[in-house]
Amino acid sequence: MVAEKDLEATLDLVRANAAGPVAGVFGPDTLTWRIDREAVIFLGAGRALLLQLAHPWVAAAIAEHSKTLADPIGRFHRTFDIVFAMVFGSLDRALLSSRQLHRRHSMIVGEMPETVGPFAAGSRYSANDIPSLRWVHATLVETALMAHELVLRPFSVEERERYWTESRTFGALFGLTADDLPADWSGFTAYTATMEQSDTLTVSPAAREIAAQIFSGARPWLRPPRWYRALTASLLPERLRAGFGFELGERELRSADNALRWIRRIYPTLPDRLRYVGPYQEAQARLRGEPQPDWMTRCLNRAWIGRPQMDVRGRG
Repeated sequence: MVAEKDLEATLDLVRANAAGPVAGVFGPDTLTWRIDREAVIFLGAGRALLLQLAHPWVAAAIAEHSKTLADPIGRFHRTFDIVFAMVFGSLDRALLSSRQLHRRHSMIVGEMPETVGPFAAGSRYSANDIPSLRWVHATLVETALMAHELVLRPFSVEERERYWTESRTFGALFGLTADDLPADWSGFTAYTATMEQSDTLTVSPAAREIAAQIFSGARPWLRPPRWYRALTASLLPERLRAGFGFELGERELRSADNALRWIRRIYPTLPDRLRYVGPYQEAQARLRGEPQPDWMTRCLNRAWIGRPQMDVRGRG
């Protein structure tokens, strides 16, 4: 369990090694900024969510404590708000977001309503439990890189190592220490492969219901397009894809391939103002000394995080 004092200890290390008060934890020279600035990372959002839901503790916590089904857009905004504040916010804003996430997680505790995989009915779960935090962190790190490489050039071995080093700092914002995370990229890929093959990831009835509501539920105007559902299914391990009940026949594969072909052709030609997410553009404006993001950045922020500005005076 990550206690408040444990989080503060990791945040001391983050602060000591941060790019700076204005640049934030990572800064413009990092691969983390280079990857997370791309709007194309949204291609992996469904995969990351489903991999998280495949952990029975996470699925139970979302089912019992989240408004995901009632407010899926709100959950999207809250998730990206937290992640982007940690990555692109000023140092104070990133640390504040880390503390807010920990406090929110501290209220998410409960008991498994039924036995799922190795987790017995009545066993306790907590959102600040280290194994579940480690898995959520892993899904975000791995999927961001995977989505980036679906459209843009693949990264070298050296770049992957550098990205993982930065991702360990990202993990510290969750309260994860160096001992909680693999030491290098090969260790990280071994961890994710082991998790995907183990019964620790077991699709529960709650996870299946949440996924069905999000991807093919009763709100047609919120339903992801067919190609996005097919692409998400193609990015999942086969065992988990079957557990969620996703079909991946020739029709689905053709739909995903056609969409990717179009995206790969068009996306690299987009102007930076459309291609890069609002919080990244706000961070760049902050580095230039501009007190407020311009109207276009504010509009992009509303789309990504549900509000016009990431760094707000008085919030940290």
